[in-house]
Amino acid sequence: MSVARATQLPADVRLEYPFASNELRLKNGATMHYLDEGTGPVVLMLHGNPTWSFYYRNLVQTMVAVGYRCIVPDHIGCGLSDKPATYTYTLEQRIEDVEALLDQLAIDRFSLVVHDWGGAIGCGVAGRRPDALDKLVLLNTGAFRSKRIPLRIAAIKVPVFGEFVIRALNGFAGPAAIMAAKVPLKPAVKRGLLWPYRSWADRVAVWNFVKDIPLHASHHSYQTLSEVEAGLSQLKDKPVQLVWGAKDFCFNMHFYRRFQQFFPQAESAVYSQHGHYILEDGGSEVWQQVCKFLTQ
Repeated sequence: MSVARATQLPADVRLEYPFASNELRLKNGATMHYLDEGTGPVVLMLHGNPTWSFYYRNLVQTMVAVGYRCIVPDHIGCGLSDKPATYTYTLEQRIEDVEALLDQLAIDRFSLVVHDWGGAIGCGVAGRRPDALDKLVLLNTGAFRSKRIPLRIAAIKVPVFGEFVIRALNGFAGPAAIMAAKVPLKPAVKRGLLWPYRSWADRVAVWNFVKDIPLHASHHSYQTLSEVEAGLSQLKDKPVQLVWGAKDFCFNMHFYRRFQQFFPQAESAVYSQHGHYILEDGGSEVWQQVCKFLTQ
């Protein structure tokens, strides 16, 4: 998918996502789409599955308004990035892709905001270059080994069956637009979150993210996730903020408490009535909470 596709977003989605598009051709041949908005200290925002840079649209505008530069990539297979049928859709590759973007843009200092799979990817990047990290914001995410997985997600990790449900029936991205938000999404926002994932081919990364969840040592991404977890010790003296929707059915309060063990000094904000899509449910209160932490 080329940058030109950004102009093909539905008009109401473009109103929600009024950003210029940028591209990076990775050494593996795939093209990554990303936002590069504003000037000033850098905030890198990493999405998870099945969202894309659209998820951060309001936080981007909030941070740009107070003098920050926001870098927000769409992981390969997601958003407006390429969606190759053959690609190494693994945690290790995701980390390398983000590192390539930072290197291409010559970014040697940044703060990090992560959500969902963005936690493992972003903390993986930060653990490899801890001196570059200023602050870390964790939004309903994980970056450590865990066997806690909702049954409904475990069921669609099963090969063949899971791929069919996710790619043919849209049985992951579709339900997420309803289940991940406790406050019903506006039609334009729901359309924006789902727009990149309209067909079997478009959902290749949605399936591969689920397939890449490493629950056992034999899984190909287990070692990488172990290294990400070990790397959290490199970040223990950094300013960390935990912003959590307590009604998240996936990255629930167990994950929040586990992060508190890694970062006992972290600033915390728990929202008892909000779910996984904390930036949608929480609205401006949450955007400002994150902004205050990053700017103070």
